[in-house]
Amino acid sequence: MTDTSEATNGRRLARLVRGRLWQARWLLAAAVAVALLLHLAGGGSGLLLAAAVLLLLVAASLAPRRVLPERPGGAVSLADAPMAQGLSADRLAAAVADPLIVFDRRGVVTLANSAAASAFGDVQPGISMPLKFRAPEMQDLIEAMLSDHPASTTVEYTERVPIERVLRVTATPVGRGTGLFVIVFKDQSESRRIDRMRADFIANASHELRTPLASIAGFVETLRGPAKNDTAAREQFLQIMQNQTARMARLIDDLLSLSRLEMKAMAVGGAKVDLRQVIESVVDSLKPLAAESGVVIENRLGEAKMEVPGDRDELFQVFENLVENACKYGQSGGRVVLSATHSGEGEVAIEVRDFGPGIPEEHIPRITERFYRADVENSRSHKGTGLGLSIVKHILTRHKGRLSITSKLGEGAAFTVHLPAR
Repeated sequence: MTDTSEATNGRRLARLVRGRLWQARWLLAAAVAVALLLHLAGGGSGLLLAAAVLLLLVAASLAPRRVLPERPGGAVSLADAPMAQGLSADRLAAAVADPLIVFDRRGVVTLANSAAASAFGDVQPGISMPLKFRAPEMQDLIEAMLSDHPASTTVEYTERVPIERVLRVTATPVGRGTGLFVIVFKDQSESRRIDRMRADFIANASHELRTPLASIAGFVETLRGPAKNDTAAREQFLQIMQNQTARMARLIDDLLSLSRLEMKAMAVGGAKVDLRQVIESVVDSLKPLAAESGVVIENRLGEAKMEVPGDRDELFQVFENLVENACKYGQSGGRVVLSATHSGEGEVAIEVRDFGPGIPEEHIPRITERFYRADVENSRSHKGTGLGLSIVKHILTRHKGRLSITSKLGEGAAFTVHLPAR
């Protein structure tokens, strides 16, 4: 193994030396000529000749590789690179992932890449930029470019149709005196959406925590003042404070669950989980809650195995949330039914149905959002945090599954979990 490695290193070194010598071939030719002249001038001294040739060979073999010439300021000229000679403006523009448009002093498009055509429709050469982009901020940007002293400018541009998009638009003159200008559009919609979600999340979490904290602070002040010696009031207030503390603990637990889910990789392991066993465990754990709510849980899954790849603890959390919600919010229906529904090939579908008041249709699309509640007062009275269905949605997404919701007012609601069987 050592001999092979040494041989490989030797060949690599030989190739490197040959390459350096070939790059410096003209220097070597000049060096040989100089060495001959030195030899003749030195009266045939062999030692002088050998020293000159040796020094020039070492200098040539260590000569640096040819690099691209630099422009003033240290910039490398791409145009002088051999491969760059065949690159056209169309190819360079097509290599840019963001929409890019080049226009001239008349405000007429001379070049647009495919990303610009996809983003803005018809942006062919010959189209007027001021007529294509009529928003005030774009008009100002184009006018700034067409002025006597154009300079690089950046603005924010919002498109409303067909969907709302926020774009960061940068316009720059192309070189000096070319009469051409380039505009690049950077889509900021996703980052803005994430920023908005983060701000909403912080505001909602702060609001949810502020309410029980204000309640606890008020009761503490009362216990230290007017109710200081009132035993009955003290016991009542302490019970309320304990309930509020438990509410904050549930909220923090749910927030931590969401955080852990978001930090994990999207894909789950390939371990097989028997959903029937998971649901039986959920039903057993929620029997006290069902009895307290006056609800009977009917398990109609049968004895057949329903195996799916995934994480058992996370799937337990999914069905625990759904059955618990059904017991709480469908309490008036008196029963909750769990059953396997007809599903597509390679899919397992489990339905959790209650027979309570149901969910208004306008709330169904948003009910899995964080802190969203169809009935705020009813949710808080049932000790809900507004995060349960959001956790369910995140877990199912990690398992490449989905949650479908159907409901009719007065007839209850059905939450169906769809999971791939393999």
